[in-house]
Amino acid sequence: MPRKAATKNKPTTRNLDDCKVAQLSPESLAMVANFFKVLSEPNRLQIVCALKSGPCNVTEIIETTGLGQANVSKHLKMLAQAGIVARQPRGVAAYYEISNHSFFQLCEIVCETLSIQLNQQSKQIKELVAATPNL
Repeated sequence: MPRKAATKNKPTTRNLDDCKVAQLSPESLAMVANFFKVLSEPNRLQIVCALKSGPCNVTEIIETTGLGQANVSKHLKMLAQAGIVARQPRGVAAYYEISNHSFFQLCEIVCETLSIQLNQQSKQIKELVAATPNL
């Protein structure tokens, strides 16, 4: 019986045209990276979560988060510069609100991804524990 010639699987080429991020210039990528840097601080995420239910002034954010006034003000400035929050003067106070609510969709995607990763790690740990009963 004749043998079939072995066929090599061609490596799949990735189509970078489908990835909008891959088409960005280095300068634009730096802007994306800086946006994520702003979100890399837990206190800023806590402030953003405090604003999810609606506009708040600094005092209300302090009460919700337990952070100090100087800390909240510093983080609000950075969040505003990144375009994540907007400042609206109302009389003698300023109220802050989320500029774009799609921000929360991004957070949900990240949380879902982390949940999947943690579940996978948990399964791996259980397998390791089961394989090493004497530890």
